[in-house]
Amino acid sequence: MIAFACIAASAETQADEGGASFWLPGQFGSFSATLTKPGLSLSLAYHYASTSTAPGKNFEIGGRIETGVNARTNLLFITPTYTFSDSVLGGQAAISITGIFGHMDASADATLAGPNGNVLSRNDRSSLTGIGDLFPFGTIRWNEGNHNFMTYTMLGVPVGNYQVGHLTNLGINHWSVDIGGGYTYFNTQNGREFSVVAGFTRNFENHGTQYRNGNNLHLDWSISQLLAKHWHIGLVGYFYHQVTGDSGSGALLGDFKSRVGGIGPQAGYQFTIGKREVHLNIRGYKEFDAQNRPEGWNAWLTLTIPIGSKLLAASQN
Repeated sequence: MIAFACIAASAETQADEGGASFWLPGQFGSFSATLTKPGLSLSLAYHYASTSTAPGKNFEIGGRIETGVNARTNLLFITPTYTFSDSVLGGQAAISITGIFGHMDASADATLAGPNGNVLSRNDRSSLTGIGDLFPFGTIRWNEGNHNFMTYTMLGVPVGNYQVGHLTNLGINHWSVDIGGGYTYFNTQNGREFSVVAGFTRNFENHGTQYRNGNNLHLDWSISQLLAKHWHIGLVGYFYHQVTGDSGSGALLGDFKSRVGGIGPQAGYQFTIGKREVHLNIRGYKEFDAQNRPEGWNAWLTLTIPIGSKLLAASQN
């Protein structure tokens, strides 16, 4: 079974200094560490997020300090992936790159000159349609019976739409690198699955605002049960915790360490188009325990299609 996930990331509601992160919550789903067959595949993922900040809470966004921020984001992730047939370090290697097209709407109750609270304007609104950053991604996976293991490296290349002083941006305007690993337990006899993927993100400076977001740890998890040959349902969740503070001359609100959690349902379906086994997954998350970060809910709809060869269908006995 392939991973029912869009292996990608982006600015969810604001740039990093807005309390969002390079890692996009929920980007890893069920079967994340299981193998695929060699060849080319294409993942299309739609992501919707609706978030808001706590009343009276200030956030630095694009070099300005905003309060009372509400945002809605619609993103389309396009991810071609190539899986190699030759073994690498005794495992299966794959490379991919994700491009993003999306639309963002945001509003703020007030724009402030700085942390002292001088009001420059009220009821700021902004919208943007454009492209996001690029995200090269590499994995190596290993299988031992019901146990599957994965390691990954992901890079953030800042080529997306970004402008200093704007409330809405689809790029984050700085380089980032994310490394991590995952584990999937999948019992083909009883159809039970559990996946967990943990990672560490290192961020570099946004030279447009002289702001460097702190480094963070993140974890995605999922539990699912196959109901029939082609269906599974379950729960998904994530945790995010910033371990070092924000820095740079542009970090007007101090270290601004953030955290958030999320949990929700998921469902997956495998079907055939011609001779190709296509995988569809939907999952949603309600966030909780947000600190120095917008909070709300988000959902993923992911479609994965093999192009060069069939993907491994682990649900077939």
